[in-house]
Amino acid sequence: MGMALLVGLLALVLLSPLFMQLDPLAVNPSATFQTPRQAPPMGTDNLGRDLYARFVYGGRVSLTVGFLAVLLGAVAGVVLGMAAGFYGGWLDAGTSWLIEVLLAFPGILLALVIVAILGPGTRNVIIAVGIGFAPSYMRMTRGSVLAAREADYVSAARATGVPNGRIMRRHILPNIARPLLVLATIGVGGAILEGAALSFLGMGVQPPDPEWGAMLSAAQQYVRRAWWMGVFPGIGIFVCVLAINLIGDGLSDVVGRPSRK
Repeated sequence: MGMALLVGLLALVLLSPLFMQLDPLAVNPSATFQTPRQAPPMGTDNLGRDLYARFVYGGRVSLTVGFLAVLLGAVAGVVLGMAAGFYGGWLDAGTSWLIEVLLAFPGILLALVIVAILGPGTRNVIIAVGIGFAPSYMRMTRGSVLAAREADYVSAARATGVPNGRIMRRHILPNIARPLLVLATIGVGGAILEGAALSFLGMGVQPPDPEWGAMLSAAQQYVRRAWWMGVFPGIGIFVCVLAINLIGDGLSDVVGRPSRK
């Protein structure tokens, strides 16, 4: 079910512009606050802009932020976690300290601090959310590598003179990849929520560019007059996060299932 929901949502936001003329920035003062019945399928906002067009393009931004932030956090976390777990010593101690420091901050607070330093914008939101997610991958990777580096296949590779980099890349990483994949899948939903929250607070995507969190923020003052302005981006966030979490739960069940011998 999760995959079906996600594929349907991706098809909506990616394929709609191929079949319809959509301009999320076009202003029409004579068509403000039109209901979904008057201007289907989602009505218009306070500036007369087509909310369906803004929903589609805003969904692209939200999904891009979610996937790229998790990719950034996963790559950084896996590289540092593998190096710390494999080599140990001062590198392991320093990485462990960094993990504890970063995990001491709530994710959204850490992202807010980073965006405040870098400035608002889509790229900086991706960086901020990605940095906030990196410690989870660092901790999981480090723990997995600490166990895997003592395995027989690693000892055999070392005995045959295989370089450390190749051991980590070809022997250890494939054996610790499944739990990392589950963590990354579930993390996409959290990254989308954090990106939307930053935009809702005015620290993310800036007007007039569409993004689901920014659309919710703009709809606050028109809740009684134009309920549809906030309902549709809220549904988009809910369905997207629900679908990704269902996929993550399914992967978790598969990974945790004992293999048959």
